[in-house]
Amino acid sequence: MGQIKVEKNVGGIEGLCVITPAVHGDARGYFMETYSQRDMEENGIDINFVQDNQSMSVKGVLRGLHFQKNFPQTKLVRVIKGSVFDVAVDLRSDSETYGKWYGIELTEENKKQFLIPRGFCISSISCLFRR
Repeated sequence: MGQIKVEKNVGGIEGLCVITPAVHGDARGYFMETYSQRDMEENGIDINFVQDNQSMSVKGVLRGLHFQKNFPQTKLVRVIKGSVFDVAVDLRSDSETYGKWYGIELTEENKKQFLIPRGFCISSISCLFRR
């Protein structure tokens, strides 16, 4: 098995996953794979990532409500500094959990990632930014 632990269908919502990567640390710092197609496939996640973005927000910033109606995307969200509270709302009209939401705190310490499939609205609020 690979370098990640996957908690599937978090909050009882089909498709939402919390991914915890293996972190290899020593006195110099740490190393971790932030994405491995092989590890994802071994955990039953078959997605084709075509874009990688990064943003920075100061404390208290609400990073909008993101929903792509015409060009929906699966998102893999992580935090490299500070923390955010990330919320995903199921907007898939054919879903049994339509309208339900799940939130998680992603931090530089826990290094968790939030996999949000197509058809969800997501929003992040920056809880703490350390300089």
